[in-house]
Amino acid sequence: MYLGIDIGTSAVKLVCADTNRILATSSAGIDTSSPQPGWSEQHPDIWWQATCDALRLLAGQITLSEVKAIGLSGQMHGAVLLGRDQRPIRPAILWNDSRAAIECDELCIAQPQIGQIAGVLPLPGFTAPKIAWLKQHEPANYAQLAHILLPKDYIGLCLHGELATDTSDAAGTMWLDQASRTWHIGVAEATGMALDWLPQVFDGHSVVGTVTTQAAEATGLKPGVPVVAGGGDAATGAVSLGATEPGRGFISLGTSGQLFVADRRYKPNPERYVHAFAHTLPDRWYQMAAMLNGARPISWIGGQLGLSAAEVVALAETVSGDRVPIFLPYLTGERSPLGDPHIRACFFSLEDSTTRADICRSVVEAIAFCFADAAQSFGDTIDSLPELAAIGGGSQSDLLLGLIATVTGKPIVRSDGADTGPAYGAARLAAYGDGALDRVDLAHQRPTTDRFEPVDMASLSERLMRFRALYAAVRAVK
Repeated sequence: MYLGIDIGTSAVKLVCADTNRILATSSAGIDTSSPQPGWSEQHPDIWWQATCDALRLLAGQITLSEVKAIGLSGQMHGAVLLGRDQRPIRPAILWNDSRAAIECDELCIAQPQIGQIAGVLPLPGFTAPKIAWLKQHEPANYAQLAHILLPKDYIGLCLHGELATDTSDAAGTMWLDQASRTWHIGVAEATGMALDWLPQVFDGHSVVGTVTTQAAEATGLKPGVPVVAGGGDAATGAVSLGATEPGRGFISLGTSGQLFVADRRYKPNPERYVHAFAHTLPDRWYQMAAMLNGARPISWIGGQLGLSAAEVVALAETVSGDRVPIFLPYLTGERSPLGDPHIRACFFSLEDSTTRADICRSVVEAIAFCFADAAQSFGDTIDSLPELAAIGGGSQSDLLLGLIATVTGKPIVRSDGADTGPAYGAARLAAYGDGALDRVDLAHQRPTTDRFEPVDMASLSERLMRFRALYAAVRAVK
């Protein structure tokens, strides 16, 4: 039995699995703070507390002492800043934080080839610009800095006591030379970074430590259980679906959104903000469009209207037509393919007759439109893909998957356990690291339960054109 731990933005999710099926799941919620406009933070200790809480829930379903190995997954790009005592100096600065925009411009000047080195042009959500921001704006905290980790790696530190990361999470920092999979001295120096602050980089299936006695007492896990490096949530989501080989792709609908295509070669395309990153497995890379606003706008509008996410989607299903407003869903700016940290959300064409259902429909459609823009940014890269699998909480919506299929022109498929993707992928990496699976097993694709084909909807195409025109019209309004 193998355990996958996924440190998400809104929850910690756990999956216990054997070599081919999910045995049990649990989760514990997490809150995010925004102390200033454009800021997004979480204290690392709440991840550990949520992990312990989720493990207690899991213990009601399975025997934790039977776990043979553990894999880690988590939100990428977060800056976990530790002092010499390996304790957090301040709350972690998250992937959807936009405070470091100026530092991104400065990094482009200091490292003109940054897009080719790091696989994408600098954006505030990445880890490296945040350290440059810290040096300028919080010098006292910067002076204490001794170690930097990614969110899942902090949970690794709590479990096994080592400072380690994997290639896919390292890829999302901007400090990794993607081609060589080693830390890049020039980018580190340009962002005020000392190389000895960074953890050692491993392949995702590599064992980096074992559960300590202290961690065992806090979690109920057995001491000495091996922990593998795991991967960023995009890469572990790929492992959960078998997207480790060329010709495999998927969409992820969590708080953020991704369109992911696996490859054997490093193929940077920085001008369109398509991320070209190292995979969590050796000799594999991937291209990815990363949207800051995945399914998050559904829960956001639900919060404003006093509705659950399921109720938002249910209302959206009751309406369609030209009188539905157009919504720009950029609640925290946008990454792919716009590269615009300053854009914000808005509704257009609200009328006296506009209903809650109309508003809900416009929000759901906007998420699909973002995936249409993402698919367009890939050029012909995804033309040969026969279909795209879907994972994440948003993948449970038939309406949303049908809309994405139509606007991207790609069939979308869903499998059992699609909402547990990254945690399940982490569990499979643990099984591989323990020798229970071979690498070829990680390419296994799970049977699909639902398939959504593109349909001819001229009215939706017209609304997509209006969506793009609205962004072009308002992007200068900051």
